[in-house]
Amino acid sequence: MSTTADQHSQVSGAYSRPDVLEEVRPASIPRRPLIENNRSFTWITQKVCGIVESKTPTWWWVAFIICAAIASFTLMGLTYLVSTGVGVWGLRNPTFWGWAIVNFVFWIGIGHAGTLISAILCLLKQKWRTSINRAAEAMTIFAVICAGIFPLFHVGRVWFAWWLFPLPNANAIWPNFRSPLEWDVFAVSTYGTVSILFWYMGMIPDLATIRDRVPMIFEQRMANAGTAGRQAFERFYFGFRRLFYGILSMGWRGSNRHWSNYEMAYLLLAGLSTPLVLSVHTVVSFDFAVANLPGWHTTIFPPYFVAGAIFSGFGMVLTLMLPLRAIFGLQDLITQYHIDCMAKICLATGSMVGYAYMMEFFIAWYGANPYEGFAFVNRAFGPYAWAYWIMISCNVITPQFFWFKWVRENLWLVWILSCFINVGMWFERFVITVTSLANDFLPANWDYFSPTIVDIFTFFGTFGLFGVLFLLFVRFLPLLAFAEIKAVSKQADVHGHH
Repeated sequence: MSTTADQHSQVSGAYSRPDVLEEVRPASIPRRPLIENNRSFTWITQKVCGIVESKTPTWWWVAFIICAAIASFTLMGLTYLVSTGVGVWGLRNPTFWGWAIVNFVFWIGIGHAGTLISAILCLLKQKWRTSINRAAEAMTIFAVICAGIFPLFHVGRVWFAWWLFPLPNANAIWPNFRSPLEWDVFAVSTYGTVSILFWYMGMIPDLATIRDRVPMIFEQRMANAGTAGRQAFERFYFGFRRLFYGILSMGWRGSNRHWSNYEMAYLLLAGLSTPLVLSVHTVVSFDFAVANLPGWHTTIFPPYFVAGAIFSGFGMVLTLMLPLRAIFGLQDLITQYHIDCMAKICLATGSMVGYAYMMEFFIAWYGANPYEGFAFVNRAFGPYAWAYWIMISCNVITPQFFWFKWVRENLWLVWILSCFINVGMWFERFVITVTSLANDFLPANWDYFSPTIVDIFTFFGTFGLFGVLFLLFVRFLPLLAFAEIKAVSKQADVHGHH
């Protein structure tokens, strides 16, 4: 009788849901919000635009003057170099690549984080990139500018630097087509061009918002302007601002057609930029890997250089964004989750770099090449051992602290560790470049490389140049991509999960 009832219920679909299925629930992984305190669109717009629209703070002027003074060291160093000769640098036999090439590779590496955050993370739909991509993209461009200085002057006769470009002469022959620097010119110029386009394309909606807010801010300022002279100044100033941001926004009106074209162009630039992240520093590594010098001719250089570039780039992003986060009160937009993600990427890429260091020693031992073995043993225990162990301490040991959650949540520790990462990556470039050249195949040529004061001044000044450009960006352009931030906020959820 019961069997008949069961069959009837099965046919009629009257089976009740088993209790075990009611008890089992799929595991839900709580995701940390990308914008804390459930901030509205209006708050986000006012917060980011307020950085550009407010009066210039005193600290900005102080920082700008200091950075400009530091940048003058590069100007003085390069002026003295051109008027005297490349011999004022510490270049001598056998070390013909000194601080110039070290600094070039260092600054190119710094710029990789911007393109990675913008392009690769965009294609991978990583929404946490939205709060940091704008500053990282700007950092990329300024780092490329700093990097381009050194090979330009390293070639010697800077007035003939146009020979590096693929311009045919009267006989239709490219002057230096076989030069490795030719491919550096291709890589760096392409990288810089695409990075500028990507950076500017992402700013267009935000620039249009700043343009449209000019009349409102003008009325507020005019209400507080008492004298006629002050009012005339405000009219001129805000008229110029509206013209300036109006030109930069390229007639953006926020229509559906504009957004559709914008998203398509942004996606295409992301796809174009992705190979550049991997190819640019790979091309730079070929400047070393194609040589026959022990310590250079290794196939691990391309991935090793790319991982190191991303490592140093994210270190610089943390170094810059953590102070700006505190100064402008951006804790709700640049959350602990963003810092946690960047720290984890530094951990991953730092571990890759440490693995590459170990593999270099293993390959030298396994290859049974006495010159190769000597090159790496000499790096660790020779005259430049101090630089090597600084590199190991900063690049291998330092990022391992990011395994601990309490370290990643301590902002002061994160900032200090990011500074160590930047120091370590410069020493990595120094160790790779100098140690292989200083001890070549002929012991009679061996010499200890020491930089001159011109080397130090020129390199030190590039940090000032970088600071000047970054401060101008912070003051006159939107620091955060608030159009993209709004798209990942809870208020943009179509299901109303606010």
